[in-house]
Amino acid sequence: MFKFFAFTSFFVFFMACGDEPTDPSQLFDITLGNGQAQFQQNDTIPINIVNKKNKSIESVTYSIDGTALEVNNNTTVIRVATLGLKTIKANVNYDGKSVSITKKLKVLSNKAPALYTYKIINEFPHDNRAYTQGLEFHNDTLYESTGKRGRSSLRKVNYKTGEVLQQIDLDDTVFGEGMTILNGKIYQLTWQSSIGYIYDLEEFKKTDSFQYGESKEGWGLANDGEKLFKSDGSQNIWFLNPESLVEEGHMQIVTNKSIFNKANELEYVNGKLYANVYLKPSVMIINAFDGAIEGVVNFKGLSDKVTKNADWNDNDNVLNGIAYHPDRGTFFITGKDWDKLFEVAIMKK
Repeated sequence: MFKFFAFTSFFVFFMACGDEPTDPSQLFDITLGNGQAQFQQNDTIPINIVNKKNKSIESVTYSIDGTALEVNNNTTVIRVATLGLKTIKANVNYDGKSVSITKKLKVLSNKAPALYTYKIINEFPHDNRAYTQGLEFHNDTLYESTGKRGRSSLRKVNYKTGEVLQQIDLDDTVFGEGMTILNGKIYQLTWQSSIGYIYDLEEFKKTDSFQYGESKEGWGLANDGEKLFKSDGSQNIWFLNPESLVEEGHMQIVTNKSIFNKANELEYVNGKLYANVYLKPSVMIINAFDGAIEGVVNFKGLSDKVTKNADWNDNDNVLNGIAYHPDRGTFFITGKDWDKLFEVAIMKK
């Protein structure tokens, strides 16, 4: 009986010692470059597999976010459709078996943002009780979404006089945010209520609503004629299907040095997203295809031309609201509770 027990114990111990690790990372690892985890678009870097248990590797294939990565002589070019946080996956075939391992990395822009300034062309009156969150032109009429609970609204405005032509007030419980116009519809976000509204453009009345998906909150909204771009206070810009309002993907906002997370109100113009920087007197010019910040417009000094209200809060009543007028070829800029709307030209420094 004792001999049988000893033999059984030895057999179990022997089998346990010979088992393959259940975690593939105990067998292999991916090394990139010189061990760093941050690269720039189009960098050429070494890529290798660390063989921790000296297995007989038969083949390795790599992909980045599901797209095959070409590797020659243990070297690859980092080239991704959208920048930001990425995952490299290696499928390792060894000893007639196959496992997958992954490694996180950041892919940043390979160019520093250019610096821009502005020139004021015109100044127009603006409602100093309009806490501007979204701004967009359609047929020479300015459409505006305003925030703050209890005074959030959607408006049609004569930008030359500041007159509110039509207005739809939102429920006192919600905080209005960005808006955009596409295919005869107005889309409007709310901040933390996880709900957006759809309006008929011609009749100017609410027709439907939609829920957010993975995006955290509602901040800015714009469109390129095919899809909606949505900012949510994170580093992500989400792509929404305008019919289903499903979030069909996202890109991240990056410079050549870091990932950025302060995009607020959005405006799309010719392949670029112009985004107000939250609580700052500046606007980012973002590549709408890959998320690279290609430029920054410094609007410092513009708020000095605005008359402050009695209840003004310098940390809150900041620049927010950018609309492009395609016929005039100029941008219109305002802020939260500002009494002026500025028509400006943007130019490189």
